[in-house]
Amino acid sequence: MGKRKNNEKYHRIIEAATKVFAKKGFYQSKISEIAKEAKVADGTIYIYFENKDDILISLFEEQMKAVIDNMKAQISGIDDPAKRLERFASTHLGLIEKNQDMAEIIQVELRQSGKFMKEYKNEKFIQYLDIIEDIISEGQKRGVFKKDVIPKVAKRAFFGALDEVSRFWVLSSRRHYDIRTLARQISQYFLNGIRA
Repeated sequence: MGKRKNNEKYHRIIEAATKVFAKKGFYQSKISEIAKEAKVADGTIYIYFENKDDILISLFEEQMKAVIDNMKAQISGIDDPAKRLERFASTHLGLIEKNQDMAEIIQVELRQSGKFMKEYKNEKFIQYLDIIEDIISEGQKRGVFKKDVIPKVAKRAFFGALDEVSRFWVLSSRRHYDIRTLARQISQYFLNGIRA
């Protein structure tokens, strides 16, 4: 499968699936519609993917790899752990705003896939959460964050807040706040609770 992932058709199918899933929803989408959008024969899809769930999971993995690389680049030059967490929040929510089709798939469609929720070992997502844990642990070592904060719990609480706001923002037709305000608010709530 490694060689296939470097194939141009593989990436065309992923891009087409993103559009089709966002427009029609995961369950309503058909392989034939994805093939048509990708400008490939229906059978070509099965060279690269087992089924629709496999496309969805592959789409998520591709997106998470890009998100992790981008996040590491965004926070790498920031020394202060509190500022790094703020940048994490603004970068995360900024990606939701920039790529609304993908955001809708991750926030809504992915969670409807039984295969994804029950069987998939989500290593990329764990890597993403570990970025938060590393920031918190570093902040504790430097006396910026409270020593009694459990980084493994804190990372999920912080991500959970970002995730819920992301879901609300994606599904809301009337957005009362811009994404930067939301990122700032979440960061402040969280940082006020864990700062030493």
